[in-house]
Amino acid sequence: MLSQIQSETPPENLAALAETHYFSANPPPKDLEKHAALAREFINYHSEAGRRLVLITSGGTTVPLEKQTVRFIDNFSAGTRGATSAEYFLEAGYAVIFFHATDCFLDFLREGPNGSVVARDEDAAKMLHVLRKYRDARDRNMLLLLPFVSISDYLHELRSVARLMRPLGPRGLLYLAAAVSDFFVPPDRMSEHKIQSTDAADAFKRSQSANFRPEAEEEETFDNFDSSPSVPRSKSLVIDLDPVPKFLKNLVEGWSPQGMIVSFKLETDPTILVYKARYSLDRYQHHLVIGNLLATRKWEVIQVFVSPGNPDRWIRVPTGRGAGRNAPAADTEKAEPIDPKSLPEGEPEVEIESLIIPAVEELHTKYIKTFEGKERV
Repeated sequence: MLSQIQSETPPENLAALAETHYFSANPPPKDLEKHAALAREFINYHSEAGRRLVLITSGGTTVPLEKQTVRFIDNFSAGTRGATSAEYFLEAGYAVIFFHATDCFLDFLREGPNGSVVARDEDAAKMLHVLRKYRDARDRNMLLLLPFVSISDYLHELRSVARLMRPLGPRGLLYLAAAVSDFFVPPDRMSEHKIQSTDAADAFKRSQSANFRPEAEEEETFDNFDSSPSVPRSKSLVIDLDPVPKFLKNLVEGWSPQGMIVSFKLETDPTILVYKARYSLDRYQHHLVIGNLLATRKWEVIQVFVSPGNPDRWIRVPTGRGAGRNAPAADTEKAEPIDPKSLPEGEPEVEIESLIIPAVEELHTKYIKTFEGKERV
């Protein structure tokens, strides 16, 4: 039915149609109104102060397979890029709304004497540094944390907060670093209860029927999944997923029409990275795509601009040992991605976000000046 409506709808109205259909079919998270109230107060406070504000999305989005969710599809993102970016945006004087997937801090903890919980020795110094920065930003009302879990939660909250950022005008920056799911299970095809991995529940339900005859039950057969014929066999699971609508066009044209919008493009194939980044800009007409490859994402990114006057720019962490945090980006004129085999072992000594954020801040400054110049004309 939806496909028929889409075929009869002018292209300029398809984005609005997809938005209406998706948000009416997928219920909002239970804390949406609470989060919106917190965001409204935070945004208005910084808007009145004339301060720049960035909404950072971070982490992965889960795809529930049941309405009472037990099983879900996830991706590899741990939200490191978004969290580190938030730190550098705060240092640059931005107020930050950190829109994050729920993270687990248990990996950084260990059990101490007398049942106490302490940070692991190798992480203690870094966690103390982060904790102090977090408390300082919170005490100065410069940081607001808003969690999400599923793809539906993410999209509902993103639309709500982006709309609330309109009073900021060009001083609002949307930094979309979350790894958003490309596919989902529509609610009308989602199981109400936990999906069963065997036929045991089906057999039980049949046994409750008045017409049940034990002799009519099919005999269990041996298979490679379960060698005991007295136990119901394991079942295969086939999942029918729909594509998640691309709402970047809605964000650009409707939700936050004056804010500067930065998206990310992660690929594993270096031959298509720049093409996919440019395709995204051409299609959605936002302001900047930051492209990166899975194997080298901590060492380099490429900035692809919507403006024809801005050439693509590689930002690279210096590969020489001993480079400090404020070291300049290296090899920015090189036109090809780094060969992963040429990189040193281990983590870079410089966080690439320490190079990305100043570059984005510079672009944001130019964007604000350009926008203000247009208004004066």
